[in-house]
Amino acid sequence: MPWKDRYTISDERSLIDSEIRWPDGQRCCFRVVVDLSPPCGPDGITPRDVASPDAYFGMHGGLDSLCETLRRYTIPATFAVPAVIAEAHADRIRTLHTQGHEIAAHGFKHEDVSRLDRDEERARIQRTTEILTAVTGERPAGWFSLPRPGDKFAGGSISDATMDLLIDAGYAYFGNGLADDAPHYWVTDFASRRTILALPYYYHFDDQFFLMFPKKGTGLENPGGLFRNCRAELDAQYKRGRQFSLTLHPHGIGWPSRLHMLEQFFDHARRLPGIWYATSAACARHWTRAFPASTHLKLEASIWRDYPGSLS
Repeated sequence: MPWKDRYTISDERSLIDSEIRWPDGQRCCFRVVVDLSPPCGPDGITPRDVASPDAYFGMHGGLDSLCETLRRYTIPATFAVPAVIAEAHADRIRTLHTQGHEIAAHGFKHEDVSRLDRDEERARIQRTTEILTAVTGERPAGWFSLPRPGDKFAGGSISDATMDLLIDAGYAYFGNGLADDAPHYWVTDFASRRTILALPYYYHFDDQFFLMFPKKGTGLENPGGLFRNCRAELDAQYKRGRQFSLTLHPHGIGWPSRLHMLEQFFDHARRLPGIWYATSAACARHWTRAFPASTHLKLEASIWRDYPGSLS
């Protein structure tokens, strides 16, 4: 299972290709996730973070251009939104929702929750849920974070309590699963089979790791590498009948030359029959109905054993 305590708390056997099926006989699930959090420190988003030129471009020109591209290709996206961004840009987030995109939670202010106690983290999850529900009129189904404390580009963080708190709060899925290339169950308790669905995420299909390092304007950024990766992965996952997901940041992808590459990639995807363009929530609904944990979770006892001097 993903990001396991002591390397592993349980072992899960994934579904093989021939077992996976998508709605209406579609061949492959295709998801686009748009991250609306600006880079920030472990304390989360500050006024200075949202006032930066990159952040301003991301919430205005970059987002406008990306949304127009998604509209022309009729691709519904999942927007991962911190609560403080939803409050600051309520009209914009509400419009994204009415246009058919999913609004998912991306933390209260994209902070490192591993530094919080359990009660404070629970309160922030509750407050985030309330804010997003008030802005869109619909309760968020998913939560996005990554377990990389201290890394401002990692998409938030998780604590030892996060997954259980998300289950308690009624979340249907966690958006950044690192353990499989298809949806899979994150097990928080082996004995009771307590789980939350995790959707796949990989750094090599996240635009920021190609478009921000080195910083744009140096002439050294690598958008071509991103889309070569994406095309190769989509072709492989399509052949296998599994799932492909792409993570985009408007302040990075929203430049004309980069959007042109994104359009070329979407053109390639269009030529593949039987692709299901799904929001993360739609993918999660299908998976939990077609492959419920009660019948499809295949667990084995942990292979980890403590030994003298172990860091565990």
